[in-house]
Amino acid sequence: MPEGHKTHFLAAEHGRQFAGLSLKVTSPQGRFSADARKVNGRILESVIAAGKHLFYEFEGDRIVHVHLGRYGSFVSEPSPPAAPRGQVRMRVIAPEATLDLRGPTQCRVIDSDTRLSITNKLGPDPLAGGKKAEFWANVSASGKPIGGLLLDQSVIAGIGNILRAEILFETRIDPTRIGNELTSEEFTRLWKSLTKMMKVSLKHGRIISVTASEAGKPLTKLSDKERFRVYGKSECPRCGGRVTNEPVASRKLYACPNCQGMNP
Repeated sequence: MPEGHKTHFLAAEHGRQFAGLSLKVTSPQGRFSADARKVNGRILESVIAAGKHLFYEFEGDRIVHVHLGRYGSFVSEPSPPAAPRGQVRMRVIAPEATLDLRGPTQCRVIDSDTRLSITNKLGPDPLAGGKKAEFWANVSASGKPIGGLLLDQSVIAGIGNILRAEILFETRIDPTRIGNELTSEEFTRLWKSLTKMMKVSLKHGRIISVTASEAGKPLTKLSDKERFRVYGKSECPRCGGRVTNEPVASRKLYACPNCQGMNP
């Protein structure tokens, strides 16, 4: 599932490509046809990301709300486009570029009031000015494990399974630690790590937790396997111990029991 860095990356990219233009919007698959007609021919004013949500704001208070979920993806190509391939939920055509959306969890037209009801349920988004104090209030009031809280979008918006594993490993925090038991020092480390990692990942358009000095090469040259410290690994890069992969909040989480002080 794309995490918050990716939605913000897409919002910026799609804003550059399509904002300010009158767009042709269709649904080759058919499932979005009625809503596509509501925005077809209208000017796209802006594209906004909030956590894992994308909002395409058209004139007349008509907003296309997209949540990619686990399987959603966008593909861009020059205009005029080739015939649609596969199940294209939404096709957006501008004079210079075409955008196809496939497999989203959510794709619908809403208004600004509905958008507000969605964003009001989200915790702070570190990539959209989200505040440390709000995150601390959410964590310190909870009796749930921090490994689960990081995936709870009402606690903090935009973090998914890869980022939570990398953040907890970097900060040496046990994923099963209860939120209201974290010390202020631990929380400060957590906030610093997640904001830094999300900003680096936004810059590069993909999650990167290692530094260039660790990797021994520029971050732009990393292969997929080289981008992470612990996710998808079997051996800890710090201590050489075994990396575990156990469920926390119904999602498997990679962690080093030794470095993160987990009970055996």
